[in-house]
Amino acid sequence: MKTPSNIFRGATSFLFIVAAWWLVAASGFVSPFLLPPPSTVLATGIETLLDGSLLHHTLVSVRRLVVGYGLAVLLALPLAFLLSASSSLRSILEPMLEFLRQLPPLALMPLLILWLGIGEAQKAGIIILACFFPIFLGVVGGIAQCDPKLVEVGRSCGLTHQEVLRRVVLPASLPSIVIGLRIALGYGWRALVGAELVASSAGLGYMIVDGENLARTDIVLVGIVVIGCLGVLADLGIRALIARTAPWLAARTELRHA
Repeated sequence: MKTPSNIFRGATSFLFIVAAWWLVAASGFVSPFLLPPPSTVLATGIETLLDGSLLHHTLVSVRRLVVGYGLAVLLALPLAFLLSASSSLRSILEPMLEFLRQLPPLALMPLLILWLGIGEAQKAGIIILACFFPIFLGVVGGIAQCDPKLVEVGRSCGLTHQEVLRRVVLPASLPSIVIGLRIALGYGWRALVGAELVASSAGLGYMIVDGENLARTDIVLVGIVVIGCLGVLADLGIRALIARTAPWLAARTELRHA
């Protein structure tokens, strides 16, 4: 759990970056076209917020992330449990999954555009590919690390196979599963923004490209700052949810911060 002193130290690093940014911009060594001062970027952020464009692009990106991340969870969790329960099925599917895991999701974007077009399905596909394997590996790794003695104790107490999975294996593997979910959220966010840089008409990635095309570095920086802030808020949201619903789990995952 973060203490006030830890939060202060973390905020200090951001303040240092902003101060260095302001000094470089004010020194005149770098053209304001290439690096506008923080005050200009802040003014642009307020302007885009007031005219509704920033909120629109943000909501589009968040909606895409929620859909793609949710589908990745629905696919990865059952498949991971199936492969963990069946060694024969795992021997069949593991080589193919390992091959797909080595492929960067954005490298598959041209193929997904050909197959799915340039609409929402293509962007959902990119997010699913980015999120699937951290979740899948978190579940598989967590189940593999479950102490066999706990399983034997459960069986000796008369638990059925399903009860052993639900009451013994799943709680023991939850820390790894949660870490996989957290990592996948970050991966999905980065993949989404990359997908929005190409063949998109809305979203924060599109906003950045549009700012580049307009030679508006301030708009580009606004998009970058918003992306980073949303990513941090999403991770903090997951950690707060875990701390509220399962404090014991929060303590274990904090030590293995993703």
